[in-house]
Amino acid sequence: MKERDYDEWLNIKTGGDHRGFNKSFHYHRYEATPYPALELLFARYPLTSSDHIVDFGCGKGRLNFYIHHHFQSFVVGVEMNETLYQEAIENQTSYLKKNKTGKDKIQFHCCLAEKYEITPLDNRFYFFNPFTVPIFWKIINNILVSVENNKREIDIILYYPSEDYIYFLENHTIFELIEEVQLPGLYEHNPNERFLIYRLSY
Repeated sequence: MKERDYDEWLNIKTGGDHRGFNKSFHYHRYEATPYPALELLFARYPLTSSDHIVDFGCGKGRLNFYIHHHFQSFVVGVEMNETLYQEAIENQTSYLKKNKTGKDKIQFHCCLAEKYEITPLDNRFYFFNPFTVPIFWKIINNILVSVENNKREIDIILYYPSEDYIYFLENHTIFELIEEVQLPGLYEHNPNERFLIYRLSY
C-alpha cells in the first residue's frame, strides 16, 4: 500500500517532511517512518492494548495512529514544533471520526522531549533519530528515574539508529539489545535502515 493510500485509510495526512529550521541544532527536521518499515517492525514486534508507547519527535503523528489502529495501545506523541503539533491534533480529529475507540488512548504534547514527564505506565519509547545524543541522554535518564520509582519492563525502539545512541545504550546503561529488524532491499545499501530494540527488565 502506498504512503498516500495508507494515510487515506487511517483518515490522516502525515506525508512529506517539515522544511523549516528548528531553533536548536539539537533537534532534527521531521520525517515520518515509512509505512512499509512499520509493517515489518510490528510483524516482528507486536504490541498489546495495555502497552503505553511514547513517540519522541512524533511530528504529525503517523506512528501513533498506526499503532492505535493495529493494537489499540495507548499512544503519546511528543513534539516541540508547534506547527507539526497542530497538524497532529488535526489528524487526531480526522482519525477519531473513523476510529472512535481512540478518544481516550491518543494524546499529543507540545514540549521539548526532555521536558515530557514520564508516567508510571509508559513502557515503550520510540525514537526516529529526532535529536542529538545529549538530549537522548536526558530522556533515558528520565526513563530510568521513572523505573526506579515504578519498577517495570521498558523497551527502547530505535529506527535509523545513530552510532551515538547505540554506544550510549550499550556502554552507559543496562539496556540489552533484544531484536534487530533490517529493512530488506534498503539495509544492504545503508546499514542504518533497521530497527533496534533494547530492553530493561525487572
